[in-house]
Amino acid sequence: MLGSYAMYSSVFEKTRITISKDSILHVGEFFRLAIPSAVMGCLKWWSCELLILLSGLLPNPKLETSVLSICLTISTLHFTLSYGFGAAASTRVSNELGAGNPQAARVAVQAAVFLSVTEAIIVSTTLFCCRYVLGSAFSSETQVADYVAVMTPLICLSVFMDSLQAVLSGVARGSGWQHLGAYVNLGAFYLVGLPVAMVLGFPVHLRGKGLWIGIVVGSAVQSTLLGCITCFTNWTKQVHNSIFFNKNLI
Repeated sequence: MLGSYAMYSSVFEKTRITISKDSILHVGEFFRLAIPSAVMGCLKWWSCELLILLSGLLPNPKLETSVLSICLTISTLHFTLSYGFGAAASTRVSNELGAGNPQAARVAVQAAVFLSVTEAIIVSTTLFCCRYVLGSAFSSETQVADYVAVMTPLICLSVFMDSLQAVLSGVARGSGWQHLGAYVNLGAFYLVGLPVAMVLGFPVHLRGKGLWIGIVVGSAVQSTLLGCITCFTNWTKQVHNSIFFNKNLI
């Protein structure tokens, strides 16, 4: 539907493009951005899926896997909202950098972070207040619902971290830092998050709770590193880098 709209709508009459040899020749330039962007997202979600697999090795794997699957479902459902803020931040920041407006790019980042924090507080507070009935939306088993109630404070922390990292990841994509974001995600989740999860889940015997604490720790490290990169960015320099990249692309 979107493709048809772009092809036939008069709104795109002056900007509509056709497939040409130049577009094929410059595919490599887009792969240089697209592959690290894909890796950024995949590293995060693969680590979450690995937690579900690891929960099958715990005592009472049926209960642990059920509860962690519910936690991941809630987190994924919320992330669709956070990802929207991140996509908007990515588009706005990249447009402002391309237009040579460093101050506007900085303001766009600040606005996106403010909105994500506000949204995270609202969602986390709602989930926490509904923690005793939250599990019942997914399972009629009392044991599962009670376990989800215990896990809800950790889900709230995860929601908060996800809101921040979604926006900061969007800023990274819009600024062309995809490779940095991929390294950050690799270190945060595979050098910190998953090892902490395995230690807390198995030797410390916190079971599913320990596994999810590990992923929250990984998200916190990810958000902190991305936040530091964003805070110490010289936006004027980023404008020059963006203009240089666009000239090479053209």
